[in-house]
Amino acid sequence: MAVSSSIMETVALLTLLLGLFIRSGYCIDCFKCVSYNGANKACDDPFHNNYSTAILESPCMGGRKGRDGLFPATACIKIAGYYDETGKTITVRGCALDSGTLTTDTEIIRMSHCGKFYYDGDYVHGCLQSCSDADACNSARRQGANPADLEALMRHLLSLVVFLMAVTR
Repeated sequence: MAVSSSIMETVALLTLLLGLFIRSGYCIDCFKCVSYNGANKACDDPFHNNYSTAILESPCMGGRKGRDGLFPATACIKIAGYYDETGKTITVRGCALDSGTLTTDTEIIRMSHCGKFYYDGDYVHGCLQSCSDADACNSARRQGANPADLEALMRHLLSLVVFLMAVTR
């Protein structure tokens, strides 16, 4: 019985160390482009990536409120709409990160919004959408494993191993 306990302790330690390394490098990849009145067809809707990396930023970095520099993004965003005064269209794809404020209305990645908003000096009627479930999710949705989900799974497995070690003693 002592041998299996020693093996379980080794597995628990290795799992813990692996879990620490996984968290350190996660950053989402997002499409980054602007199309004003259809000038950049690669950016407009309907979006057809055609497996091009020309407008894919990997890793995507963004600014934070009140801080200098760029930080690993946690979400992709897409703004699509038309200017009220001219009727010209605009599509913007990029990335952002949560700045840590307490209210949802000041953090664009926490909730998608549709309606009228002020953009680049003019009023736009359209939608701002955010996603964080997969790399390049500001195009069409695709399925994939998120490293943050894998990290949570590793931490749960580690807790289970530690619990089983405590019960067997």
